[in-house]
Amino acid sequence: MALNEVLEVGKFQKRFSEFAKEREWEQFHSPKNISMALSVESSELMEIFQWMKTDESRELNENDLKKVRDEVADVLLYTLRIADLLNINLEEAIESKMEQNAQKYPVEKSRGNSKKYNELD
Repeated sequence: MALNEVLEVGKFQKRFSEFAKEREWEQFHSPKNISMALSVESSELMEIFQWMKTDESRELNENDLKKVRDEVADVLLYTLRIADLLNINLEEAIESKMEQNAQKYPVEKSRGNSKKYNELD
């Protein structure tokens, strides 16, 4: 999918919800448990890159790229699931967070700088 294409978030939220219902997993899908599962999947993504050099992480072989693709999908699915469970409007949440980040990281202070917002001059 190209960056400018629309990802139909609601479609995937519905599919994951139905997937869980069919398996009677809703009893396990509390926000607490899904947040933990999200953390585990994020850690599995990091594990793929753990001992790679920076340049190696930018040019993955086919096998590693498939692993990354699978873990990224897991991270996104659990993110969508927790948003669904808590009725979070993702578009509004993302817009709000991007506005907050723009205020915390003004271009003139943060360009080419990796410092955290509270460490900027």
